Amino acid sequence: MGEPSNFSRAWTQFFPPKPTFVEADVPDQTGRVHLVTGANSGLGKETARILYARNAKVYVAARSIERMQPVIDDIKASRPDAKGELIFLELDLSDLANVKKSAQTFLAQETTALHTLYNNAGAMGSDPLRRTAQGHELTIGVNCVGTFLFTELLTPLLQATAKKSLPATNAVRVIWLSSYGLEAAGVEGEGVALDNIAYDPNGKGGVPKAIDRYGISKAGVWALGVEYARRHRNDNIVSLPINPGNLHTELARDMGAVFRFMVSPLCYPPPLGASTMVFASTSPEITLEQTGGWIIPFGRIYPLKTNLVSATKPESDGGTGGCARFWAWNEEQVKEFL
Repeated sequence: MGEPSNFSRAWTQFFPPKPTFVEADVPDQTGRVHLVTGANSGLGKETARILYARNAKVYVAARSIERMQPVIDDIKASRPDAKGELIFLELDLSDLANVKKSAQTFLAQETTALHTLYNNAGAMGSDPLRRTAQGHELTIGVNCVGTFLFTELLTPLLQATAKKSLPATNAVRVIWLSSYGLEAAGVEGEGVALDNIAYDPNGKGGVPKAIDRYGISKAGVWALGVEYARRHRNDNIVSLPINPGNLHTELARDMGAVFRFMVSPLCYPPPLGASTMVFASTSPEITLEQTGGWIIPFGRIYPLKTNLVSATKPESDGGTGGCARFWAWNEEQVKEFL
């Protein structure tokens, strides 16, 4: 059977079947530690709700306690019999100094384990473009650079947690929130083109529109998830980039009313997207064999587009090294904060 056509790939992700792995299927999470970024709304909130209901210790990261506390109260009220924990963690991915401070706060507070990191927080951007505290275009800065730094700073604890787990359990996972943007914006054989990733108006290609920059950043998230999988497979850490589905969330709040109106019929409630998240993070179907794979709505393993496969492999293994180059670019952006 050949590769699915572009039409088939789009259809199955925009109009996915109902999830077969839902909250009731999530194994008991007693004793397990999860960290969900962007947990104050939408997909992050619903993922935290499921984990809390299954008795996990859940760190819920957001930019302020004012944004997060009503969500914590709502989750607790909705699952009154749960024995989980919800712990606020301040995190602003648009400022690398804050990212480092947040990671340090978490590591000082949680010294024993981190079983799953959900790199859920993200930005869609707007026109004209905005930049982060360190001058990166917002979607690349938040979705890729800030997320990369946060993950790197927490990796030693992820590695230590994995060492204490039996290899067969594949207990430690990192979930990277990509989107259908990978399918639309992923560059053949490369993943992400670095020619003008700073989006200089006078640079090659000029400045793409906000929706295109968002797609590029989501291809970048995929590239980081794939490269993380390659680097940490021997650590018994499963790394999965996912497309959770098109969801009704606050992500598109800066894109304008016309855009939101046009895409609304193609969007689904956040709890469906959360099914994709918890499938990737807790399903026994996911093992180390799936690390670096592609997960689509609402919780399905799906083949990667053939024209992107070479980007996942380093040049020494016959690939193009595209994902590795994007990883190296992110390393360069954050080196003073590591």
